[in-house]
Amino acid sequence: MTNRPVTKSKTSAEALEELFQALGDRTRLRLLNLMADGEVCVCFFVEVLDQPQPKISRHLAYMRSAGLVAARREAKWMHYAITPPEDATVRAALDAVMATLKADGEMQKDRAALARACCSPRVPEQLRRAPRPAIAGGVTAAT
Repeated sequence: MTNRPVTKSKTSAEALEELFQALGDRTRLRLLNLMADGEVCVCFFVEVLDQPQPKISRHLAYMRSAGLVAARREAKWMHYAITPPEDATVRAALDAVMATLKADGEMQKDRAALARACCSPRVPEQLRRAPRPAIAGGVTAAT
């Protein structure tokens, strides 16, 4: 007989606590806002938020461990996307947060900056070969 740890599923209150802890940082809110339309490569987060890659990756790792985002590697590129929570109460709370971010003027500026970084004829050199993220309206820019 082996002694395996019993995995206990989280209560709604515990899941909400984890969600609110993950949302308790402005950089993480900005990252979620940028992923509202779909998956985004880390290089675009670095460009839009003007933050160092290790800081962005640390915040993404925190959200990943909280179950808010999922990661996918494509060659050298890391992509992140929001993963809807299984708990209906937590999902409703996240949906309310996302609606609030979408309506916020500062967050709209970040989304506009993502569209410029993604789709501008003068894409920064470091982003030229990066896979393009989804932008408002579900359009993905051609690579």
